[in-house]
Amino acid sequence: MTYTIKKYFDSMAVFFSEHKSKVYFAGKILIAFGLLIFILNYVNISDVLFALSNANYLFLFAAFALSFINVGLQYYKWKITCEHLLTDNNSRKILLSLFYGFAAGSFTPARVGEYFGRAMVFKNKTLLEVTVATLIDKLFPLMMVASIGTASSILFLHYYYHVSFYITASLFIVFFTLVYFVAMLFINPEFWDNLLFQKLKKSVPLQKLFDKLKPLQTLDRKYSLQMVVISFLFYSCFLIQYALLVIGFSGNNNFFNYLWAGNLVMFAKTIIPPVSFAELGIREGASVFFLTYFGESQAAAFNASFFLFMINVLLPSLVGLIFFFRKND
Repeated sequence: MTYTIKKYFDSMAVFFSEHKSKVYFAGKILIAFGLLIFILNYVNISDVLFALSNANYLFLFAAFALSFINVGLQYYKWKITCEHLLTDNNSRKILLSLFYGFAAGSFTPARVGEYFGRAMVFKNKTLLEVTVATLIDKLFPLMMVASIGTASSILFLHYYYHVSFYITASLFIVFFTLVYFVAMLFINPEFWDNLLFQKLKKSVPLQKLFDKLKPLQTLDRKYSLQMVVISFLFYSCFLIQYALLVIGFSGNNNFFNYLWAGNLVMFAKTIIPPVSFAELGIREGASVFFLTYFGESQAAAFNASFFLFMINVLLPSLVGLIFFFRKND
């Protein structure tokens, strides 16, 4: 079984290396058509215009303006990862890779297309190398969502489902204990080496795989702390955008409650299996569910979530689509 899997991956690697230009061209066409079909099927222009006609444009514009900071933080985070894992600090190439990932990931479940999209620019790197780098890059924001979302969920259960104080306190004790141990692992310089290269590298069938993962040994405490700080800023920017959009569509101003609701929406979207394209429906349903507890209308909750998707996912994806048809390096 192990030999068969290894033989399959070896044959795929040979095919990819021999037909790299054709694979990249086919990938461009597939991503372009997939994104265009996705837009035509899921974006109803009349609904968008109706929501805009009754909104406070000042807050919508503020949320849109923050999308540039959002993308900038993602670029900086990806640049640090590329320098550490791919030994590439070409700013233009890294930016193109990020936008290619936006376009390829927007219409695929769990954004799996993003891994291939980012790899299209790094033609001197294997798909596996870029995939590993992308996984590490996305791991830190995921940890941020999981940790802050868990704390927000415990508070939500306590205040809105009247869970006993003792149960709430017990949950927080378990939560902070887990966060402490995970943090200690990540700031430990020997974490990646112990996890992969000391425990698992003895497996002969996986020897070639570990040779590809050797750059992970360069990840140190400085890198982890940088990624934690940038991921926190990125996640905070995202939540502020959501809160501003809710204010813009509802006319109310319960800013901190909306930040709380945004945490809950992101946490729910993360733990629910990504069965839909770009998590459409999951995010909007979670937004409606949680914001109604805070006294907001379903329409405002849906519009805020959908417009957050438009400015943070759809618009960057369209920019990436434009880059697809420009001449490459």
